Amino acid sequence: MAETVAPAGLDAVPRRDDLLDRVAAWGPADTPAGRFHLVPACIERDLALVSRWMNDPATAEFWELAGPQEVTRDHLRPQLAGDGRSVPCLGLLDGAPMSYWEIYRADLDPLARHYPAQPHDTGIHLLLGGVADRGRGLGGLLLRAVADLVLTQRPSCARVIAEPDIRNTPSIAAFLTAGFRFSAEVDLTAKRAALMVRDRPLRHLL
Repeated sequence: MAETVAPAGLDAVPRRDDLLDRVAAWGPADTPAGRFHLVPACIERDLALVSRWMNDPATAEFWELAGPQEVTRDHLRPQLAGDGRSVPCLGLLDGAPMSYWEIYRADLDPLARHYPAQPHDTGIHLLLGGVADRGRGLGGLLLRAVADLVLTQRPSCARVIAEPDIRNTPSIAAFLTAGFRFSAEVDLTAKRAALMVRDRPLRHLL
């Protein structure tokens, strides 16, 4: 039986997430795969599940968060206790948690030192949790849906940014499918990344 998570109420999310225009209030999106909803993560509720996903070998290669649950907890806690520039979320498809996301202010992130950042650039990270959800186009479909949510809910944001590891060709392919363009290769602290950009003016063309 699929695990289900009830969407968190607005009171469960710190008011400081205003830096991202209240991710908790964005609401669901209808996609060809089903109804998709980003729900801000809760350590008490979600830690075991996200930690299990992080320990999948294919995930661990790029996220580097394998190990006991404390490793994942220590990754989530600073985001949840911070100023709201990064909001970790579970992605629910028809009510079942199946992915982990981070929505973050790329212009306020160390990433901004590596490309010509613009105010309100919004970044996204994606982890597809289950092996059955990989390799069938679901990543590209959901990346497009989330990028559309960002551009709809954050009118001040002109671009959605991503920086997958340059070796992660399935991830790069998913971003291209989702309407992102390859902008550059950038050397970050822990990886060489492909800078992927989805531009608001090209939203309905790509």
